[in-house]
Amino acid sequence: MKPDLNGRVALVTGGSRGIGAAIATALAEAGAAVAVNYRERAAEADAVAVGIKSKGGRAIAVAADVSRASAVAEMVDHIAFALGPIDILVNNAGMAIVRGIDDLTEADFDATIAVNLKSAFLCTQTVLPAMRAKKWGRIVNISSGAARGAGAIGVHYNASKAGMEGLTRGYAARLVKEGITVNSVAPSLIETDMMKGRSDLAARIPLGRLGQPDEVAQAVLMVLGNDYMTGQTIMLNGGMAFI
Repeated sequence: MKPDLNGRVALVTGGSRGIGAAIATALAEAGAAVAVNYRERAAEADAVAVGIKSKGGRAIAVAADVSRASAVAEMVDHIAFALGPIDILVNNAGMAIVRGIDDLTEADFDATIAVNLKSAFLCTQTVLPAMRAKKWGRIVNISSGAARGAGAIGVHYNASKAGMEGLTRGYAARLVKEGITVNSVAPSLIETDMMKGRSDLAARIPLGRLGQPDEVAQAVLMVLGNDYMTGQTIMLNGGMAFI
Protein backbone atom coordinates (compact mmCIF):
# COMPACT_ATOMS: atom_id res chain seq x y z
CA MET A 1 0.00 0.00 0.00
CA LYS A 2 1.37 3.38 -1.03
CA PRO A 3 0.00 6.49 0.70
CA ASP A 4 -1.06 9.48 -1.36
CA LEU A 5 1.48 12.16 -0.46
CA ASN A 6 0.59 14.63 -3.20
CA GLY A 7 0.83 18.16 -1.84
CA ARG A 8 3.06 17.07 1.06
CA VAL A 9 6.63 18.23 1.66
CA ALA A 10 9.11 15.78 3.17
CA LEU A 11 12.58 16.15 4.66
CA VAL A 12 14.87 13.13 4.79
CA THR A 13 18.02 13.72 6.81
CA GLY A 14 21.08 11.78 5.70
CA GLY A 15 19.33 11.22 2.39
CA SER A 16 22.30 11.09 0.01
CA ARG A 17 22.76 7.31 -0.09
CA GLY A 18 21.66 3.93 1.19
CA ILE A 19 18.52 3.84 3.30
CA GLY A 20 18.03 7.61 3.18
CA ALA A 21 18.21 7.74 -0.62
CA ALA A 22 15.74 4.85 -0.92
CA ILE A 23 13.31 6.60 1.44
CA ALA A 24 13.61 9.92 -0.41
CA THR A 25 12.90 8.22 -3.72
CA ALA A 26 9.94 6.28 -2.33
CA LEU A 27 8.41 9.43 -0.85
CA ALA A 28 8.71 11.19 -4.20
CA GLU A 29 7.10 8.24 -5.98
CA ALA A 30 4.19 8.59 -3.54
CA GLY A 31 3.80 12.23 -4.57
CA ALA A 32 5.74 14.20 -1.96
CA ALA A 33 8.14 17.03 -2.71
CA VAL A 34 11.40 15.92 -1.07
CA ALA A 35 14.33 17.73 0.52
CA VAL A 36 17.38 15.47 0.51
CA ASN A 37 19.63 16.50 3.38
CA TYR A 38 23.35 15.79 3.42
CA ARG A 39 26.39 16.97 5.32
CA GLU A 40 29.33 16.17 3.03
CA ARG A 41 28.12 14.06 0.07
CA ALA A 42 26.86 16.84 -2.18
CA ALA A 43 27.24 14.96 -5.46
CA GLU A 44 25.32 11.94 -4.18
CA ALA A 45 22.53 14.06 -2.71
CA ASP A 46 22.27 16.01 -5.95
CA ALA A 47 22.02 12.72 -7.84
CA VAL A 48 19.10 11.61 -5.67
CA ALA A 49 17.31 14.91 -6.27
CA VAL A 50 18.02 14.81 -10.01
CA GLY A 51 16.69 11.26 -10.18
CA ILE A 52 13.44 12.36 -8.55
CA LYS A 53 13.08 15.36 -10.86
CA SER A 54 13.78 13.22 -13.93
CA LYS A 55 10.59 11.30 -13.11
CA GLY A 56 8.53 14.47 -12.76
CA GLY A 57 8.89 14.96 -9.02
CA ARG A 58 9.99 17.96 -6.99
CA ALA A 59 13.20 17.72 -4.98
CA ILE A 60 16.15 19.68 -3.71
CA ALA A 61 19.42 18.70 -2.08
CA VAL A 62 20.15 20.75 1.03
CA ALA A 63 23.35 20.79 3.06
CA ALA A 64 23.25 20.97 6.85
CA ASP A 65 24.96 19.47 9.86
CA VAL A 66 21.76 18.40 11.61
CA SER A 67 23.53 18.05 14.95
CA ARG A 68 23.71 21.88 15.10
CA ALA A 69 20.61 23.90 15.96
CA SER A 70 21.50 26.92 13.82
CA ALA A 71 22.15 24.75 10.77
CA VAL A 72 18.82 22.96 11.23
CA ALA A 73 16.93 26.26 11.49
CA GLU A 74 18.56 27.57 8.31
CA MET A 75 17.83 24.31 6.48
CA VAL A 76 14.15 24.26 7.43
CA ASP A 77 13.74 27.89 6.37
CA HIS A 78 15.39 27.11 3.03
CA ILE A 79 13.11 24.12 2.44
CA ALA A 80 10.00 26.14 3.30
CA PHE A 81 11.03 28.77 0.74
CA ALA A 82 11.91 26.26 -1.98
CA LEU A 83 9.23 23.60 -1.51
CA GLY A 84 6.85 24.69 1.26
CA PRO A 85 6.45 23.95 4.97
CA ILE A 86 7.55 20.48 6.02
CA ASP A 87 4.76 17.94 6.61
CA ILE A 88 6.87 14.78 6.84
CA LEU A 89 10.17 14.40 8.67
CA VAL A 90 12.31 11.28 8.40
CA ASN A 91 15.18 11.41 10.88
CA ASN A 92 17.66 9.12 9.16
CA ALA A 93 21.01 10.90 9.66
CA GLY A 94 23.44 8.76 11.58
CA MET A 95 26.98 7.60 12.11
CA ALA A 96 28.41 4.23 13.11
CA ILE A 97 31.90 4.34 14.59
CA VAL A 98 32.84 0.76 15.46
CA ARG A 99 34.44 0.72 18.91
CA GLY A 100 35.01 -1.86 21.62
CA ILE A 101 34.38 -0.90 25.22
CA ASP A 102 38.07 -0.37 25.93
CA ASP A 103 38.61 1.72 22.78
CA LEU A 104 35.55 3.97 23.09
CA THR A 105 36.40 7.58 23.88
CA GLU A 106 34.31 10.41 25.23
CA ALA A 107 34.63 12.15 21.86
CA ASP A 108 33.28 9.06 20.07
CA PHE A 109 30.35 8.87 22.47
CA ASP A 110 29.51 12.56 22.21
CA ALA A 111 29.70 12.59 18.40
CA THR A 112 27.45 9.54 18.10
CA ILE A 113 24.80 10.94 20.43
CA ALA A 114 24.90 14.31 18.63
CA VAL A 115 24.47 12.89 15.14
CA ASN A 116 22.18 9.94 15.87
CA LEU A 117 19.97 11.32 18.64
CA LYS A 118 20.34 15.06 19.17
CA SER A 119 19.75 15.65 15.45
CA ALA A 120 16.35 13.96 15.67
CA PHE A 121 15.43 16.23 18.58
CA LEU A 122 16.61 19.38 16.81
CA CYS A 123 14.85 18.58 13.54
CA THR A 124 11.62 17.58 15.28
CA GLN A 125 11.52 20.74 17.39
CA THR A 126 12.11 22.89 14.32
CA VAL A 127 9.43 21.36 12.07
CA LEU A 128 6.72 21.15 14.75
CA PRO A 129 5.35 24.72 14.38
CA ALA A 130 4.43 24.15 10.72
CA MET A 131 2.90 20.74 11.48
CA ARG A 132 0.89 22.15 14.36
CA ALA A 133 -0.39 24.97 12.16
CA LYS A 134 -1.78 22.38 9.74
CA LYS A 135 -2.86 19.97 12.51
CA TRP A 136 -1.14 17.25 10.48
CA GLY A 137 2.36 15.84 10.55
CA ARG A 138 4.28 12.60 10.21
CA ILE A 139 7.62 11.95 11.87
CA VAL A 140 9.53 8.71 11.34
CA ASN A 141 12.77 8.00 13.19
CA ILE A 142 15.14 5.44 11.68
CA SER A 143 16.36 3.40 14.63
CA SER A 144 18.14 0.04 14.60
CA GLY A 145 17.95 -3.44 16.05
CA ALA A 146 20.87 -2.26 18.20
CA ALA A 147 18.35 -0.34 20.31
CA ARG A 148 17.39 -3.69 21.85
CA GLY A 149 20.25 -6.07 21.07
CA ALA A 150 24.00 -6.02 21.49
CA GLY A 151 24.79 -5.16 17.89
CA ALA A 152 28.30 -5.01 16.46
CA ILE A 153 29.09 -1.28 16.56
CA GLY A 154 29.36 -0.46 20.24
CA VAL A 155 27.57 0.67 23.37
CA HIS A 156 27.56 4.30 22.19
CA TYR A 157 25.53 3.27 19.14
CA ASN A 158 23.19 1.14 21.29
CA ALA A 159 22.55 4.13 23.52
CA SER A 160 21.88 6.52 20.64
CA LYS A 161 19.32 4.24 19.00
CA ALA A 162 17.60 3.29 22.26
CA GLY A 163 17.36 7.01 22.98
CA MET A 164 15.78 7.60 19.60
CA GLU A 165 13.04 5.10 20.36
CA GLY A 166 12.44 6.77 23.72
CA LEU A 167 12.23 10.10 21.94
CA THR A 168 9.70 8.56 19.54
CA ARG A 169 7.39 7.45 22.34
CA GLY A 170 7.73 10.71 24.24
CA TYR A 171 6.80 12.87 21.25
CA ALA A 172 4.05 10.47 20.15
CA ALA A 173 2.27 10.67 23.49
CA ARG A 174 2.36 14.46 23.49
CA LEU A 175 1.51 15.17 19.83
CA VAL A 176 -1.16 12.62 18.96
CA LYS A 177 -4.03 14.99 19.79
CA GLU A 178 -2.57 17.58 17.42
CA GLY A 179 -2.78 15.32 14.36
CA ILE A 180 0.92 14.45 14.42
CA THR A 181 2.11 10.84 14.56
CA VAL A 182 5.63 9.77 15.53
CA ASN A 183 6.96 6.26 14.88
CA SER A 184 10.26 4.44 14.46
CA VAL A 185 11.49 1.96 11.89
CA ALA A 186 14.32 -0.25 13.16
CA PRO A 187 16.24 -2.12 10.46
CA SER A 188 19.05 -4.60 11.06
CA LEU A 189 21.76 -5.72 8.62
CA ILE A 190 20.67 -3.82 5.52
CA GLU A 191 22.78 -4.04 2.36
CA THR A 192 24.30 -0.55 2.23
CA ASP A 193 27.82 0.82 1.82
CA MET A 194 28.41 0.18 5.51
CA MET A 195 27.80 -3.56 4.92
CA LYS A 196 30.04 -3.94 1.86
CA GLY A 197 32.10 -7.08 2.07
CA ARG A 198 29.99 -8.48 4.92
CA SER A 199 27.95 -11.07 3.05
CA ASP A 200 29.00 -13.48 5.81
CA LEU A 201 26.47 -11.77 8.07
CA ALA A 202 23.65 -13.33 6.07
CA ALA A 203 24.32 -16.57 7.96
CA ARG A 204 22.95 -14.89 11.10
CA ILE A 205 19.65 -14.07 9.42
CA PRO A 206 16.97 -16.79 9.28
CA LEU A 207 15.72 -15.40 5.95
CA GLY A 208 19.19 -16.07 4.55
CA ARG A 209 20.05 -12.64 3.13
CA LEU A 210 20.66 -9.02 4.07
CA GLY A 211 17.76 -6.59 3.89
CA GLN A 212 17.47 -4.03 1.10
CA PRO A 213 17.14 -0.24 1.48
CA ASP A 214 13.92 -0.37 -0.57
CA GLU A 215 12.41 -2.69 2.06
CA VAL A 216 13.10 -0.11 4.76
CA ALA A 217 11.49 2.53 2.55
CA GLN A 218 8.41 0.32 2.20
CA ALA A 219 8.07 0.21 5.98
CA VAL A 220 8.34 4.00 6.17
CA LEU A 221 5.56 4.38 3.60
CA MET A 222 3.39 1.96 5.57
CA VAL A 223 3.83 4.04 8.71
CA LEU A 224 3.08 7.29 6.88
CA GLY A 225 -0.15 5.89 5.52
CA ASN A 226 -1.53 4.76 8.87
CA ASP A 227 -3.27 7.53 10.80
CA TYR A 228 -3.93 5.26 13.80
CA MET A 229 -0.34 4.17 14.40
CA THR A 230 1.83 6.26 16.68
CA GLY A 231 4.56 5.63 19.23
CA GLN A 232 5.45 2.30 17.63
CA THR A 233 8.67 0.72 16.39
CA ILE A 234 8.56 -1.42 13.26
CA MET A 235 11.42 -3.95 13.19
CA LEU A 236 12.95 -5.32 9.98
CA ASN A 237 15.48 -8.06 10.64
CA GLY A 238 14.69 -11.10 8.51
CA GLY A 239 13.56 -13.07 11.55
CA MET A 240 16.60 -12.55 13.79
CA ALA A 241 14.53 -11.30 16.73
CA PHE A 242 10.91 -10.96 17.77
CA ILE A 243 10.69 -8.25 20.42
